[in-house]
Amino acid sequence: MKYNNLGKTDLKVSAICLGTMTFGEQNSEAEGHLQLDYAKDHGVNFIDTAELYAVPSRSETQGKTEEIIGTWLNARKCRDQVIVGTKIAGPAANLNYIREDLDFSKEQLNIALEGSLKRLQTDYIDLYQLHWPERKTNMFGQRSYKHNENDKWQDNFFEVLECLKTFQKEGKIRYIGVSNETPWGLHRLLKLSDDHDLPRMSSIQNPYNLLNRLFEVGLAEMSIREEVGLLAYSPLGFGLLTGKYHTGKAREDARLKLFDKHFTRYQSENCHLATERYLQIASEFDLDPAQMALAFINTRPFICSNIIGATNLEQLKNNIASVNIVIPPEAYRAIERVHESIPNPAP
Repeated sequence: MKYNNLGKTDLKVSAICLGTMTFGEQNSEAEGHLQLDYAKDHGVNFIDTAELYAVPSRSETQGKTEEIIGTWLNARKCRDQVIVGTKIAGPAANLNYIREDLDFSKEQLNIALEGSLKRLQTDYIDLYQLHWPERKTNMFGQRSYKHNENDKWQDNFFEVLECLKTFQKEGKIRYIGVSNETPWGLHRLLKLSDDHDLPRMSSIQNPYNLLNRLFEVGLAEMSIREEVGLLAYSPLGFGLLTGKYHTGKAREDARLKLFDKHFTRYQSENCHLATERYLQIASEFDLDPAQMALAFINTRPFICSNIIGATNLEQLKNNIASVNIVIPPEAYRAIERVHESIPNPAP
């Protein structure tokens, strides 16, 4: 395994992070524990979760993922050997079963953090993240920003950072990060941190894969120059880049078969066309398609960790092994040609 610093901190996180949003929905507690055991045994020290999970979120399974990780941490007595990142959900009209008021007020931050600590059976979180912005902006499949004059959001970044600083002083969180954030949001938060001696964002968790490289447009330079590492999620485009949907090998419990209406951003004609061309490149250079897609991400200069997800151990083993895959220069150039001809088909 390879390890990178989490932002400007001295904390070393594995280049592969175990994503767990299937725990409690597509994976049982026992299966989740097996994945956690295998990942840890193979050098993965970084676990990603959220109060929202399992996904797709519903009241019956909300919080189950953290609970499964919690029972594993308690059973293995290995809390000091792993880095746990979780997230507080932002405003969303259909998620009030998580908390009645989904905002980042001091009260709601306290409620959300205490809930995560209880479910995870721990007294501290290594990386506490804002899952998505409170303000209305482009995220979750929205390619361009359209200003909303009716957005009632008031700039409360200073108050949020002050509250997170209190959590740090109390020993409840170590570091902080954002997710699904824009260049403006990240810049504003960093400026406040620098000007007022407040906690600094160490990471940004946004989508990044061969079908969605929009991070490179405005956030890549921010990430590199400000040392805020990308935690790349959806690195395989919800499994599309594995090739299983093109070859007809996808199982009936595959995510895009079970929840096709929830994840439409990877189902366009251009997504399938671009994927077909990436699969051809993998075949030409005798590379596993999933490992090629993950290896491409692993070597990007702004990457801190690549968040993989799996529903079975075979997938997990293949994904973790991608950390040692080297893409030949000719294959890399072929990938860039596809990207130039069909750029970012998935928003």
